[in-house]
Amino acid sequence: MSQTIVKWLDKKQFVGIDSSRHSVVMSSQDAENAVGCKPSDLLPLALGSCVAVDVVEILAKQRTPLASLEIVIDSQQDPAPPWAFRRIHLTFRVAGAGLTPRAVERAIRLAEGKYCSVADTIRAVTKITLDFELDGAVYACPGEAAEAVPA
Repeated sequence: MSQTIVKWLDKKQFVGIDSSRHSVVMSSQDAENAVGCKPSDLLPLALGSCVAVDVVEILAKQRTPLASLEIVIDSQQDPAPPWAFRRIHLTFRVAGAGLTPRAVERAIRLAEGKYCSVADTIRAVTKITLDFELDGAVYACPGEAAEAVPA
């Protein structure tokens, strides 16, 4: 079992400390307190970074390492409290010598579908959709609705 800590600093400001003793500042987003991450933004960020770690590792093991990776995360929450996340869409922007659409798609699918604990935890209540951009083209990951890929 791992342990994480949230410490109240002042007003609506907190620091989160992970199991490795790294920290992140969090706060409400009103003008007086906006000094850190919005706590609810940490869920989509956790999903994106959880998948990213494995995508990087999978592609490196395939001897097609990335030159760059950026994930744009769009999330949709319910309009009323408690504002549950209903949909999170990840667009992977990747570049690297020797990358093919098939290799990138496989790495993303394995990372999100098999290895990411965050995705596995939220999948029952949050629809996760994926696509990626490689060499100026946008590709949907199989199983995704057509609207997931912009025209």
